[in-house]
Amino acid sequence: MTKVRNERLTAVSDDGYVLFLIGMRINNIFAIHRWLPVFMAMGRMLPELFKNPELGFKSYEMWMGRTLILVQYWESAEKLMAYAKATDAEHLPAWKAFNKMVKKSKAVGIYHETYIVDPGKSENIYQNMPPFGFGKVGRLEPATGKRNTASQRLNHK
Repeated sequence: MTKVRNERLTAVSDDGYVLFLIGMRINNIFAIHRWLPVFMAMGRMLPELFKNPELGFKSYEMWMGRTLILVQYWESAEKLMAYAKATDAEHLPAWKAFNKMVKKSKAVGIYHETYIVDPGKSENIYQNMPPFGFGKVGRLEPATGKRNTASQRLNHK
């Protein structure tokens, strides 16, 4: 079990990062043969990303339900796009298979959103939490002094 940190912390970074939301929605729960391959494809990509840090993938959080979402952190948009287009990686074959399947059925949908976050353009707070979200990526520091409030953290130099 991950250790809960009792301190009031904020994650900081001198570098920008990419926040990438990706997921799928099960539109027909009974069409498991349609949505399970999409789900399993992501299961193959995550180990690949963790084993190859040079790809630029930093970390993720995941929530599951009818709509599954992964909140991912990447070093840069360039590295994210390079992975998406890499012919020797898991993503491109999965993307091609989905595009072929989606013409036959509306049983599963997918989505993604990409946000480029410049240094100093985000803030966060963690208390009584294990490392989570950007707290697994950035440098954890006490949320005190000039980092006490959200507005101070956003304007911190």
